[in-house]
Amino acid sequence: MPQKTLKVGDQAPDFTLQNQRGEDVSLASLKGKKVLLSWHPLAFTPVCELQMRALEIKAATFGELNTVALGLSVDTAPAKKAWAKAMGVEKTDLLADFWPHGGVTKQYDLFIEDKGISGRANILVDEGGKIEWIKVYEIPELPDIEAVIRHLKGN
Repeated sequence: MPQKTLKVGDQAPDFTLQNQRGEDVSLASLKGKKVLLSWHPLAFTPVCELQMRALEIKAATFGELNTVALGLSVDTAPAKKAWAKAMGVEKTDLLADFWPHGGVTKQYDLFIEDKGISGRANILVDEGGKIEWIKVYEIPELPDIEAVIRHLKGN
């Protein structure tokens, strides 16, 4: 598991990555909203699929909570496009941190060097761009999306 050195209260590193539609998405452009950065190791894998589908299923709830959920991995944008289509993910941006390989993932201390993939984590960034909540999971573990929602609701 990657060592996390970013902590709650730190400024979240800004980034611009391509989504599955070939559009640039930057963290800075989302200021004023909370942003859930949901890292998954690789597209087209079972737990990662469940994790990204949960973001899509809860898109309306996130919207009500002034939150944008983003799925991130080191896959390419074309892979993200094919995967999003296969899963029926339309509302949730799936971002490609492919080149430089895992560059953003490394900024968030989630890159697993010996495997060339990201770890599995949820990081919540507040409206001002500071890290509000961090949860790193074991690779086979499915993140509990309800835990994120409870945090957003203050429960």
